[in-house]
Amino acid sequence: MPDSPQIRPARQGGKYDESQIQVLEGLEAVRKRPGMYIGSTDYRGLHHCVYEIVDNAVDEALAGYCTEIQVTLHKDGSCSVKDNGRGFPVGIHPKVKRPAVEVCLTMLHAGGKFGGEGYKVSGGLHGVGASVVNALSSRLSVTIWQDGKIHQQEYSRGKALYDLKVIGETTETGTLVRFWPDVKSDEVPDGIFETGEFQTNILKVRMREMAFLNKGIRITLTDECETPPTERSYYYEGGIVEFVKYLNKNKQVLFDEPIYIEGVSEDDTAVEVAFQYSESYTENIFAFANNIHTPEGGTHLTGFSTGLTRAVNNYGRDFKYLKENDQNLKSEDVRESLAAIVSVKLKDPQFEGQTKSKLGNSATRTIVDNMVYDAVYTFLSENPPVGRAILDRCVNAARAREAARKARELTRRKGVLESASMPGKLADCTERDPAKCEIFLVEGNSAGGSAKNGRDRMFQAILPLRGKILNVEKVRIDRALSNNEIKTMITAFGCGYGEDFNLEKLRYHRIVCMTDADVDGAHIRILMLTFFYRYMRPLVEKGYVYIAMPPLYKVTKQKKEYYVYNDIELDKLLAEIGREPKPEIQRYKGLGEMSAEQLWQTTMNPETRVMMQVNLSDAIAADELMTLLMGDQVEPRREFIEENAKLVENLDI
Repeated sequence: MPDSPQIRPARQGGKYDESQIQVLEGLEAVRKRPGMYIGSTDYRGLHHCVYEIVDNAVDEALAGYCTEIQVTLHKDGSCSVKDNGRGFPVGIHPKVKRPAVEVCLTMLHAGGKFGGEGYKVSGGLHGVGASVVNALSSRLSVTIWQDGKIHQQEYSRGKALYDLKVIGETTETGTLVRFWPDVKSDEVPDGIFETGEFQTNILKVRMREMAFLNKGIRITLTDECETPPTERSYYYEGGIVEFVKYLNKNKQVLFDEPIYIEGVSEDDTAVEVAFQYSESYTENIFAFANNIHTPEGGTHLTGFSTGLTRAVNNYGRDFKYLKENDQNLKSEDVRESLAAIVSVKLKDPQFEGQTKSKLGNSATRTIVDNMVYDAVYTFLSENPPVGRAILDRCVNAARAREAARKARELTRRKGVLESASMPGKLADCTERDPAKCEIFLVEGNSAGGSAKNGRDRMFQAILPLRGKILNVEKVRIDRALSNNEIKTMITAFGCGYGEDFNLEKLRYHRIVCMTDADVDGAHIRILMLTFFYRYMRPLVEKGYVYIAMPPLYKVTKQKKEYYVYNDIELDKLLAEIGREPKPEIQRYKGLGEMSAEQLWQTTMNPETRVMMQVNLSDAIAADELMTLLMGDQVEPRREFIEENAKLVENLDI
């Protein structure tokens, strides 16, 4: 038997007094815990630094002093942001006795966003953005055009290298901030970032978004690292109206022009809303507070949803589109097929959580609700054809919702969607801790048989699927629920779907799409991902979805076996091992051609396998691509394939 627990005496001699209290001076706290300020030290945190500097320039634009912002990626690994605003203040700060720009760049919580009339509204990390970027940069320089002079100062890891100095004269105004991220390497073991490579595709999404949200601002993104250098300029006079058109550009819309609402409340909260219905079956709503995307919504999004639903219901009642015996439309009925941008700008935004994913200002809900209700009801009353089209769409959505509810109740009564009754073809694992469990979604019984025999039964479950699942991009949820393969996945995962989705009930924290390494397998994989994205999006957002990477070839030479995953790897291998005497090359047409041992060794063994994790770096870009690839519009899809065909080294048909 194990020894019984003993009560040990307290450790003697340990002293805890004022000498144990550590004080991190200046920006040391930022370097000590960078994740607290920029979220992470990977590529996301790296790009967040760019956003923070751009946010400062946009704040100048919101105050009415800036119209041009230039973002440049330089060949030496640095990034610069230049604006034509008023320029950082250069006078001596009365309390600190240092130039104000130096104070802003070397002290946390110092800036024009903490009271006074510096900025009425602002984004950024509670005013700490510029100093945080400075702290996490191996080098940063600031150049200021102000009052006829050009001022400059440089820093290293947040500390000034010399006093602010005048380097010339000018008639311009503005600020240029250029920073070199402090990247960790063998030479710099105490660096911060895991990578210092900026990605143009990530930055252009954010720059375009900022230009949409702030009409009249031109944001130019230049990449000097590309050959030849590229320049992209974003300017939208129509602001979020053009944003909604962009969201719906590959969809058949219900009416030509988005409905636009704009207003300012008594407490100076500015509200902008634009929305438009399409022939799709999914909602596409994005909410922003002071230009910051709030993926979890908040009071501004709740106010929009409530006001819109109230206006549509009252309009339907008053104009007899809804009969006396008809139930009121629910919020999800009114939001189906809706593309919308909700943008509020307020003096003192209260965000929930460090990452600012949700707005918490309670008064904002009422402001947005009333403003949206009044504007929408008036618009529908004055535009009967549009009002009728919207009501018809919403009523059809309500009927589909009711049909889905009945189907769900029926299947639950039959035990199909209850976790206690797993689908018969599921080969479950014995482990019950979801964090340790993974489920492989395989194509067909043949591959399913190999996977079941080759798996580790302790933590690996196998779910064979028959053929291609339904393309949920083209149908409502009631149709999707009638698909047996979709019902089987919902049952096996145990977490529900849509608005009933509950991540805590998920039975596996690794959901692996394991399909054949050919075109049909890729199509089935895309259909799965479309379903996850539309009806189980938290699976993707939390990083629980993976793509297995089975080999395409097995090469045997002198009793040695090699597995390769594409034609490029095959050519490289043959060059290494020699083509004479001639090696044996087996091309796998499907997973079912592999033995259980081969499938385990190449694709399922955690020690040797290669898997891709599916992540959601940008919801707007993901939605655009899903609509493009899986929607009804043929011509945009053809154009996309033609433009990107050159990226495919070898197309397997």
